[in-house]
Amino acid sequence: MVKRLMTDELSSKMRAYLGEIYQLADDSAARNDEYINTSAVADRLNVSAPAVNRMINRLKELGMLQHEPYQGVKLTEDGKREALKQVRGQRIAETFLVKVMGLNWEDIHEDAQMISSAIGDTILNRMDEMAGHPTESPHGEPIPSADGSLPVADDVPLYSAEAGAHVTVTRLRTRETDRLNYISALGLTPGATVEVLHIAPFDGPMQLKLGDEYRIIGHNLAEIIYVRPLSN
Repeated sequence: MVKRLMTDELSSKMRAYLGEIYQLADDSAARNDEYINTSAVADRLNVSAPAVNRMINRLKELGMLQHEPYQGVKLTEDGKREALKQVRGQRIAETFLVKVMGLNWEDIHEDAQMISSAIGDTILNRMDEMAGHPTESPHGEPIPSADGSLPVADDVPLYSAEAGAHVTVTRLRTRETDRLNYISALGLTPGATVEVLHIAPFDGPMQLKLGDEYRIIGHNLAEIIYVRPLSN
């Protein structure tokens, strides 16, 4: 029998799990409607499979998620609400570390995760104020409002753009430092304007024009770079 939710029963570690499960689903384009493999959760949080299973059982008891053997986990409505609070804190912390403390945006994910799991609303609100009440993280990800709501996304993966299109990079759907460093070196960071020159068939590479320079990227990178078409 599912236990009635009491948010004060959620530890910082539980909230970190919820936030990462939400972002795993979002990163995989599942939008929290499909099950996420528990091994992916273990990899994301760098913990053992038994530790993940123990935490999943606890969160299931609290009504935060559903768990189906051989399928994985997905958040309940209560779980999504708590997850978005965690995501809000983490993305505010990321922005604070970059804008206020001057750290590199490519490798702040783990530090922001630890900070957001350890502070209360008073400090988080002050960090939000000092960072200028940001609406997006340094990676371009939208920051949930205090009530846990998010705007409807209107961007798409770069690979879905058509040849000849002019697009603006909106966000990067990865937290892997190596990939972020590479994308940054290419100049394909949020706010960059790109022209799609050519797309090879069968998920082949894309040729792009960035200012006066040309870039060629593979399909795997085009999957994690999200863009919005420029209005005419």
